[in-house]
Amino acid sequence: MNRFWMLLLVCFSTTALAQQPLPSWHDTASKRAIVAFVNKVTEEGSPDYVEVPDRIAVFDNDGTLWSEQPIYVQLAFALDRVKALAPANPQWQTTQPFEAVLQGDMATVFKGGEAGLMQLVAATHADMTREEFDQTVREWLAQARHPVTGRAYTEMVYQPMLELLDYLRAAGFKTYIVSGGGVDFMRAWAEDVYGVPPEQVIGSSLKSEFVMRDGEPMVVRTPEVGFINDKAGKPVAIDLHIGKRPLMAFGNSDGDFEMLQWVTAGSGPRFGLIVHHTDDVREVAYDRQSKIGRLDRALDAAPSQGWVVVDIKTDWAQVFAHD
Repeated sequence: MNRFWMLLLVCFSTTALAQQPLPSWHDTASKRAIVAFVNKVTEEGSPDYVEVPDRIAVFDNDGTLWSEQPIYVQLAFALDRVKALAPANPQWQTTQPFEAVLQGDMATVFKGGEAGLMQLVAATHADMTREEFDQTVREWLAQARHPVTGRAYTEMVYQPMLELLDYLRAAGFKTYIVSGGGVDFMRAWAEDVYGVPPEQVIGSSLKSEFVMRDGEPMVVRTPEVGFINDKAGKPVAIDLHIGKRPLMAFGNSDGDFEMLQWVTAGSGPRFGLIVHHTDDVREVAYDRQSKIGRLDRALDAAPSQGWVVVDIKTDWAQVFAHD
């Protein structure tokens, strides 16, 4: 083959590859279901065509867009904040759950359940403006590392899901994050990492108040929980913040059950997807017995609800960009 034909073949192959959607996904039933759904709701003349303003997709974050094992990223942030703020709070040395954090006793920390974890979040996220908190989170992310891989947490994002976000936006979808994680924590980096702007991030929140500091008007977070955006709270928050029932919903745990249920119960074409963590080599395999991201009820309901279950081990050719 002469040089001209070799160059022509390379150019053709490169162009063809670039036009293939979701390149980090194997050509399995899961990928085909996604592409088929997007095609039928975006092709003019299709009986299932959906106008652009109604093309809305909602994504859980932890375990759906980035790794949540062996610890939620925001919890890792809160634990580090406790240690950083401890000198100014000597009472924490003898007060749970702060004492357990300072002693590295994670069993006791988790024994306190959701209430104990929210106590940590409230104490370490409050008394700051949004701008101050954003800066604190960004500085922490710049130096914090995943306890197993040693990589930055922002490198622990699932490459196939990044491609899916881009693919949907290219098809006219507006993409939202709907997570049990703190809304202020995620808004600090979601646009840089996922391309999702702050106003399209919905999460749990502390209460806020308007105050005057040195003659300047400010909105400051208080150490009081305002809303927990998990389980049945997710569809309520979507309805409140978006005002429309989304067309597509993506999750990975029982915490996403009600969101998937509500989204896919709407009239017309609907799509629900669960990321099932089955790969114990490239990531972590977990589901029914996991204390983090437990997937049990939703996994059982998926077949009857018509939700696509993505098997990471077989459906994803690549998990992280650094694979």
